[in-house]
Amino acid sequence: IQQAEADIQAAQARIAIVARLQRAQAARLAARQEPVVRLTAALQMMAQRPLALALVKPGSIDDAIHMRAVLGQVLPVIRERTAGLRAELERSRALRATAEQAADSLAQSQLDLKQRQAALQRLEAQKRLAAQDYRANADLESDRALALGERARDIVDLMDRLEEAGDLRDRLAALPGPVPRPARPDQARAPAPARPRSLGAPPPYRLPVVGQLVTGMGEVSEGGVRSRGLTIATRPDALAVAPTAGRIVFAGPYRGYGQIVIIDHGGGWTTLITGLLRLNAAVGDVVRQGDPLGNAGPGRPSITVELRRNGRPVDIVPLVGAG
Repeated sequence: IQQAEADIQAAQARIAIVARLQRAQAARLAARQEPVVRLTAALQMMAQRPLALALVKPGSIDDAIHMRAVLGQVLPVIRERTAGLRAELERSRALRATAEQAADSLAQSQLDLKQRQAALQRLEAQKRLAAQDYRANADLESDRALALGERARDIVDLMDRLEEAGDLRDRLAALPGPVPRPARPDQARAPAPARPRSLGAPPPYRLPVVGQLVTGMGEVSEGGVRSRGLTIATRPDALAVAPTAGRIVFAGPYRGYGQIVIIDHGGGWTTLITGLLRLNAAVGDVVRQGDPLGNAGPGRPSITVELRRNGRPVDIVPLVGAG
């Protein structure tokens, strides 16, 4: 679906470029046509003069000889100008063919997008049916995430709380199992300590939506707020996907940010995606890179993505370029 969305944007850009070239070509063509049209009109007026009048009127033969000499000088100029005009007409036809190809490509991309969206809806329906048996634990985790959201002061505080909960979950999962009771108490061994949460290497990363970058990392907005991630202007109803594999720890509306998704990638890495209109991911879902998360809204929606490592914002651009 994102490939089809990118193809649509590329086709729209090609159509805009060809239209601009066609307008410039029409202006050049009009400039070349004007002197040829004037010359043609003058020749037509001369051709309409009756032959008998040239024989009866004195001096007409001399005029005709003079005109013949003038035409002998003018004809090379006419040929040169008409040759340039023919070349301009050929370029106009080539631009028209390019515009038709771009329009056909746009129509095909739009058809592909509709077909893939329909296929995605069928897959989502199958996934919902298959996931009904796993919703009990997911509902508990969703309620816990919503409770954290109510207690958080802002979205940064929410992410900090979720990272603390994830760190606690990892430490609990790393605890050793029960130690068998020894035959003699003096032979008991102390349990192995829990392994600390490792930050690890950065995950392979991609942008969640296809679009145009409007705000970069560290840019200061008009309100004086410094950006902690990237803001991307995308097309209406654009599909948002998981930038990399992880586990959904928050999914839902949050205080003016629209529908948001927070993904825990493990190893101290988390991603925040804001500005979505609809979600098809739930708390507790395990996602792979490229799995659908939701859709943007109408008009010219903006999606913001932030990557954090151990609570600190990380620049996404080098990771995307490296991937």
